[in-house]
Amino acid sequence: MLVSAKEMLTKAKAGHYAVGQFNINNLEWTKAILQTAQELNSPVILGVSEGAGKYMCGFKTVADMVKDMIDELKITVPVALHLDHGTYEACYKCIDAGFSSIMFDGSHYPIEENVEKTTELVKVCAEKGLSLEAEVGAIGGEEDGVIGMGECADPDECKMIADLGVTMLAAGIGNIHGKYPANWQGLSFDTLAAISDKVGAMPLVLHGGTGIPEDMIKRAISLGVSKINVNTECQLAFAAAVRKYVEEGKDLSGKGFDPRKLLAPGVEAIKATVREKMELFGSVGKA
Repeated sequence: MLVSAKEMLTKAKAGHYAVGQFNINNLEWTKAILQTAQELNSPVILGVSEGAGKYMCGFKTVADMVKDMIDELKITVPVALHLDHGTYEACYKCIDAGFSSIMFDGSHYPIEENVEKTTELVKVCAEKGLSLEAEVGAIGGEEDGVIGMGECADPDECKMIADLGVTMLAAGIGNIHGKYPANWQGLSFDTLAAISDKVGAMPLVLHGGTGIPEDMIKRAISLGVSKINVNTECQLAFAAAVRKYVEEGKDLSGKGFDPRKLLAPGVEAIKATVREKMELFGSVGKA
């Protein structure tokens, strides 16, 4: 059964740890992440971008697959199925499809319009028992074709959006999606501390978790970050493991070409990455 992310993140904020959001791309990804969460007794958030939703034949297909997998694998840890960087239209599609959590990314709208649309979604999500994530200040890197440098959010704007009643807030603190460039300045902890101060008990979200040094992750958690998004790192680990299998010619011996065998090393690599992140975030045993 899917749950909203509200309770798991409230507990994480109070307990000074973070819950990982791991984006899913297909059946292998989903299974690997769910099995690892169960094994480590950790709550988990499965993130689905609009692109991944389209790739997997629509949000309803994704929601049905995840719910059936939870039943089949006897997953008992809390699992939230979350729309990542949703447009206004996609939020409604995911609400209808049976997601338990959504992110409305209104960061590219003028602040007034972001407030108006977020207010409406807060009401809809509250009625249906879903958690809602909002974003203030663009997260850098490439996200759906938009390339940003990792701007820092305005703490007052963060308070304005937080006060609308969203569940969690993603604020730009110099973080970016994808691989971090060599000249990256690092996270702005002054900005994070100021935002944390303004929004009080609200769980904060760190996007672009791949490639941020461990000490920075730990410091961010100590300053109120309760949800950390990871995607690129699992993709890189999966690709490297499958590449190694093929380069060693294992797909050419016996039934090595069978996709279940061909993709197995990649699945193990995702599991190892998720395990490492859950240990770093402190969510192990917190289900």
